[in-house]
Amino acid sequence: MLRIEVFAIGCAKCRLLEVATHAALEELGLDVDVEKLQDTEEAKRRGVMSQPALFINGRLMVQGRVPSINEIKEMIDRSRGLVTDYSVF
Repeated sequence: MLRIEVFAIGCAKCRLLEVATHAALEELGLDVDVEKLQDTEEAKRRGVMSQPALFINGRLMVQGRVPSINEIKEMIDRSRGLVTDYSVF
């Protein structure tokens, strides 16, 4: 099961990350809830140094910037065990 969390307190970048994450999931055809992590102490314990931050399956994927929808899709696919880099073949 895929678990996606966005650490977002409410800044403009935070909102953009939420929107981009939902768009990526929609483009991938996945129906996954995006949890909003707002506890700053919990975020610090998990290694977040700046917001916004994106966690997939408990792993910190990106922080301090808003990745593109395609980047988020690749992160999701990698977390699902799907190959995204065909140059390895």
